[in-house]
Amino acid sequence: MYGISRLAAVLCLGALSGCALGRFGGAFLGRTLRVMTSPMARVPGRVTDPRRPEARLAVLWVGHATALVQLDDRFVLTDPVFTTAVGQLSQRLVEPGIAAEDVPQCAASVISHMHFDHLSQGSLGLLGARLGTVFVPRGAMVYVPPGPFDARELGRWESHTVNGLRVTAVPVDHVGWRYGADAAWMTETFTGYVIEARGLTVYFGGDTAYAPALFRETARRFPHIDLALLPIGPIHPREVMARRHLDPDEALRAFELLGARWMVPIHFDTFINSQDAPGEARRVLLESMARRGLGDDRVAVLPIGGQRVLIPRPL
Repeated sequence: MYGISRLAAVLCLGALSGCALGRFGGAFLGRTLRVMTSPMARVPGRVTDPRRPEARLAVLWVGHATALVQLDDRFVLTDPVFTTAVGQLSQRLVEPGIAAEDVPQCAASVISHMHFDHLSQGSLGLLGARLGTVFVPRGAMVYVPPGPFDARELGRWESHTVNGLRVTAVPVDHVGWRYGADAAWMTETFTGYVIEARGLTVYFGGDTAYAPALFRETARRFPHIDLALLPIGPIHPREVMARRHLDPDEALRAFELLGARWMVPIHFDTFINSQDAPGEARRVLLESMARRGLGDDRVAVLPIGGQRVLIPRPL
């Protein structure tokens, strides 16, 4: 089907998810192929103008690890993915929360690692100069296509200031290869980021396992994080996913270790990349929040296309 053999499809999905598919590859592939024949869910009332003049800090969840963050009059885009599929196989379950043509001019965009669902070469082409300066991990430039934007590599704890933003690469626990065969030399091509502007601080985790020492060190260096964008999936099978991905409860623990004021969960319910049931990550997150006494005033669980003003402008 679609000119891709079963083996080739499994290998492609392995690159997508960043994990060994192993014994659950067949069921995973079957779900993916069924989605390919189904239309994407629509986002009702999709935002066309994300600018919030009343906001100092606002966030719009576009889907998966893509978020549009407004810091005063500047925008930052995380892991921009706007294509209908990634890895030429995995189709979106839900359309992006904002159309690519409605994305405003960004001061910067940050890309956490090389997997197809995070570095989308097609999306970079769609957005072009509106990406602003594109930051990637050290060693990743080989996979960044040429375009009408500046691109810059950052190593661990390295910072660069551009367009009024200070962007710092911060360590996370993941992997950075794109095709599997490049794993031997793509050993530094994964990172998180801290973005600072005019007293506002945003943490973007990209993809990461639960790494308490790394979260504590980031909190030590950045003691006033306003917003943490943290992945909450994939969850299952946990014995595989735990090596590289947070589950919802671990994400809340990371949020607490980072000492952030707010958390927005990402990386769920956009593509099939695990055995998670639809809506499971959100449900488990809400249950974990209730056990920890965390409410909507600390953890903003947005729908795809949902936007929240976290810090309004003073009257």
